Amino acid sequence: MAKKYQKRNFPVDKIRRFIEPGPIVLVSSAWKGRTNIMTMGWHCMMEFTPSLFGCIISNANESFGMIRRSRECVINIPTFDMIDKVIGIGNTSGKEVQKFERFGLTAMKGKAVKAPLIKECYANFECRLMDSRLVNKYNFFIFRVMKAHVAIAPKYPRTVHYRGDGVFMVSGKEVSYRGKFKPENL
Repeated sequence: MAKKYQKRNFPVDKIRRFIEPGPIVLVSSAWKGRTNIMTMGWHCMMEFTPSLFGCIISNANESFGMIRRSRECVINIPTFDMIDKVIGIGNTSGKEVQKFERFGLTAMKGKAVKAPLIKECYANFECRLMDSRLVNKYNFFIFRVMKAHVAIAPKYPRTVHYRGDGVFMVSGKEVSYRGKFKPENL
């Protein structure tokens, strides 16, 4: 059974520590009474302040149209204990299945967007479309993180990172080299 995390408000300009290493994310969306979830690995942090997040969403994906029309989504960070749900969501079309119900996930109301948060995920970042100029040509969306919700513990969750060919890496031992950094580069 997936964990349900207690969360706290979190500064959106600090979320890069959860996304920068490239974990698989679950993108939730809503449009005209429908919701969807997609599994995504093609994303990147683009700016600290405002906190900008870029990603590729195929125009063949049901989420593409929903996010394009609503101009918002939630980036949810699942942990390793959710790997079967992550893969199942990625193997299922939102045109045919209500994914929250199918995968036993809890949709939570957001504070800044209408797209639902996934309660069972470690973190949830409510996003609004900031720049759509690259969508037509590259399917590349640029979002601004408007609100961030992150679990109180653990500090470093066991996230999954897709390596291709059905292989995932699970985040492991953390090492700190904080003392070697200039403070402005932390």
